[in-house]
Amino acid sequence: MRTEPGTAVVTGAGSGLGRVISRALLDDGWRVALAGRREDALRETAAESEGALVVPTDVADADAVAALFGAATDAWGRLDLLVNNAGMTGPVGTPDQVDVDGWQATVGVNLTGSFLCAREAFAIMRAQEPQGGRIVNNGSIAAHTGRPGGIAYTSTKHAITGLTKSIALDGRPFGIACGQFDVGNAATDMTARMREGIVQPNGERMVEPTFDPVHVADAVRYMVGLPLDANVPFLTVMATTMPYLGRG
Repeated sequence: MRTEPGTAVVTGAGSGLGRVISRALLDDGWRVALAGRREDALRETAAESEGALVVPTDVADADAVAALFGAATDAWGRLDLLVNNAGMTGPVGTPDQVDVDGWQATVGVNLTGSFLCAREAFAIMRAQEPQGGRIVNNGSIAAHTGRPGGIAYTSTKHAITGLTKSIALDGRPFGIACGQFDVGNAATDMTARMREGIVQPNGERMVEPTFDPVHVADAVRYMVGLPLDANVPFLTVMATTMPYLGRG
């Protein structure tokens, strides 16, 4: 039996993949707490949907994250799904050029923010009746292979893979499943520079293909629609001809 739509928290819901995923879940009947820093952007995502709860949140702030999950449980009494999507690209440059404050800000959002949200979600899912739920992390292609000058982003996304594996392992006794989706070049504001050309490992600049982010939402729909006794630990969705599977 597939999981019926329930209650969810989606971070980074004000734009990009977070907006597309949130709207897909809302269309499917989920009640979704939309988290992000900009309230106006979150309200645009909600688009007056009755199932949306707008909760402006800085995921790097532990108190703000606790308030986010408190708002969701106050509204709906339980939590069935967390989509850990909030992220930033961070500073770009060789390791000696990366500002320490920029590094720490990237770690704070991409890694610590994901941990803080997973921590709150895990506690709720463990304690509620019926017990359990699902956590889905946005890892990115960078969780496997980085780009030149991307040490902050790549390091944090590699760490998300460890987070996913740990949550999946620790969640077993409590019916908490955890998986990760890794996206390569979905057409969002974050990948706009791909259309102008991006530096490759050999130093050349190349325009890279992108694809419609609706396909990412469809992949997440599949992951979260599974019953809790089935899990997709890792799923990659990428532009077919992007320079990833091969040398160069």
